[in-house]
Amino acid sequence: MTKVAVMIAPGCEEIEALTPVDVFRRLGIETIMIGLDDRQVMGAHQINLTCDTSLAEVGSGLLSYDCVVFPGGSGGARALRDNDQLMELMQQRQRSGAWNAAMCAAPIAFARYGLLDNHDYTCYPGVDQEITQVAPSGRFHEDITVVDEGGKLITSRGPATALAFAYCIAGVLGVDPSEVSHQMLYPYLLSQNH
Repeated sequence: MTKVAVMIAPGCEEIEALTPVDVFRRLGIETIMIGLDDRQVMGAHQINLTCDTSLAEVGSGLLSYDCVVFPGGSGGARALRDNDQLMELMQQRQRSGAWNAAMCAAPIAFARYGLLDNHDYTCYPGVDQEITQVAPSGRFHEDITVVDEGGKLITSRGPATALAFAYCIAGVLGVDPSEVSHQMLYPYLLSQNH
């Protein structure tokens, strides 16, 4: 069975944290929310999130997931970026060929970890300037989602792209999201001219 972990850090963007969890669970993907410091995490908009476990509890078990997802939010992204234990685990994941995903500001963590070196990515507008200083060989794109097969990376732009990000991750992991996306009216959203 496909397993995904979503890393939740204080100051995370709640939409970006919960949308993938919701979509993956609807698709029958085993999904766990991991608090960076604790099981209780306060999001950027003062929404208290209760995680299934914490990084301290999971430890090297993080290596066993098919994909690890980093939501954005400036505070959350910086907390993920600055955690050395997480950096080491994510570097091991990339070396082993496991998928890693980040959206909005969270690719700054991947930049520090060296995961974006010589790989394609996207992020929240303006964050690419910070990333370029840390990972100058990374290749920024303005697409809604970017999949880099070689680096096993999936990235996306920001809160409004959270559904696209979740469906993209599911598809990359071999789970067809079309029925669930239809039930959630995603095609309707895409067909509207605003």
